[in-house]
Amino acid sequence: MPKEIDFHFKSPNDSPGYLLGQVTMLWQRKLKKVLDPLDLTQTQFVLLAALGWLSKKNNAVTQVDIANQSNADRMMVSKVLRTLEDKAFITRQEHETDTRAKTIRLTIDGGVVLQKALIEVENADLDFFASLDTEISLFNKNMTQLIDNNMQ
Repeated sequence: MPKEIDFHFKSPNDSPGYLLGQVTMLWQRKLKKVLDPLDLTQTQFVLLAALGWLSKKNNAVTQVDIANQSNADRMMVSKVLRTLEDKAFITRQEHETDTRAKTIRLTIDGGVVLQKALIEVENADLDFFASLDTEISLFNKNMTQLIDNNMQ
């Protein structure tokens, strides 16, 4: 057996990565509870929300736009969009000017399920992060900084 394993941090609670992982798992578990009844996974919700957000300003939202907005892998986005199309939550049509791209749109059912999911997820977020109280703005600022500094 090798000698004792060396850890940089003295305890798991000193490790920001460990803590972020724990918070993420708990938060995802909470979201799963509210999204399951709507027949959505968290990834499906994120992509629907990205589409809904982008559609507010653009009638020709593409798969690449959705991937960029959600910071998600393009191949994974393609697969999940096919699933959302099978559920009749979105349509994919030929892009008017780019023959390589498809325009992604919410269907009426997709808009209804997205609105329900937004209400459920936003309420779950408010509940989950309530203990941060007045520190939520700083928490959000710190997360934004981490995202900005680690984008590739």
